[in-house]
Amino acid sequence: MHTEASVGFGGQELRIIAETRWLVAHEWQACIIAQPGSRLATEARAAGLAVTELAMRQATDLRALVAIRRLLATQRARLVHTHSSVDSWVAGLAARSLGLPVVRSRHVAIAVPRRRALVYRLAHRILTSAERVKTLLVEAGVDAAKIISVPPGVDTTRFHGDVAGKRVRAELGLVGPVAGLVANIRGSKGHDVLLDAAREVLTAIPEARFLIVGDGVGFDDVRARVSALGLQRSVIMTGFRRDIPEVMAALDLLVLPSIRSEATSQVILQALAVGTPVVATAIGGSPEVIRHGETGVLVAPGDARALATAIIATFRDPEHARGMARAGQAFVRMRLSIDAQMAITTAVYRELLGSRR
Repeated sequence: MHTEASVGFGGQELRIIAETRWLVAHEWQACIIAQPGSRLATEARAAGLAVTELAMRQATDLRALVAIRRLLATQRARLVHTHSSVDSWVAGLAARSLGLPVVRSRHVAIAVPRRRALVYRLAHRILTSAERVKTLLVEAGVDAAKIISVPPGVDTTRFHGDVAGKRVRAELGLVGPVAGLVANIRGSKGHDVLLDAAREVLTAIPEARFLIVGDGVGFDDVRARVSALGLQRSVIMTGFRRDIPEVMAALDLLVLPSIRSEATSQVILQALAVGTPVVATAIGGSPEVIRHGETGVLVAPGDARALATAIIATFRDPEHARGMARAGQAFVRMRLSIDAQMAITTAVYRELLGSRR
């Protein structure tokens, strides 16, 4: 049983869907418990996954705890994998009361106050999305022996070098060099920094275009800022799309200017898997994938001028950029496929199930 109390929809929720699909495809029985009406529930069900919608209001939600406990018992669940704070409390306690092993994932590179680290004691194992995230948990007093870093994995059957971006470029009328930011639209992803950088890039390369792919709470604010900066002709906001492999292949450059809370970004891995160059900020787990000058380019978070300089350099030397992308592609194939990452994850599951027996 995967549990997720978040009502948002971004990399964390997409990873839950991807990993649950992998489990089902490899003959595990897996289900997702999600908030009623959440985007996760809708998208998971559309993917053909088993979903139970169950309200999880707060960490002390006794009704949710009892309902989850009943569900675990009736469905004969053998292991619970939690993902956010609220569900880690209610589902963790429900699982523990039944003697079930608990795995907790920590997806974001945000420091955890020691007073809030107590919930991690409910988990038998903790999976972090980057080594940086593991370090932050250890600094909060979580037992390092329980923590394993397992970055997200890329589905290399969908993201690979033969994916074509011509259809997307034709659909959006893209002719010149294109940089894209593919992410949930919220403050931490640095959309404002990209727009500031775009103005400087356009001064040097007027034919450049910028894609902002995704939706989220900040969509209207970013659209208003595009208009306020007079960038309507050069910036295209596509909203949420499911054809992300083709979108990545349509880009000359993926830009991820996150300013905080990034762990190991799935979009960086996806871009590299299709052979698209990457410029990202040196934050969270990104430096664990992007080796500056080898597999991509890193810039300081919040520095629009440095970001613009990196984008211009990439556009003006596409062969060098593609060379870095090819090196990143080889790294992703070797180390960060979803098969490789799920081999680690299911080894954790089997260890806990074996110790329970």
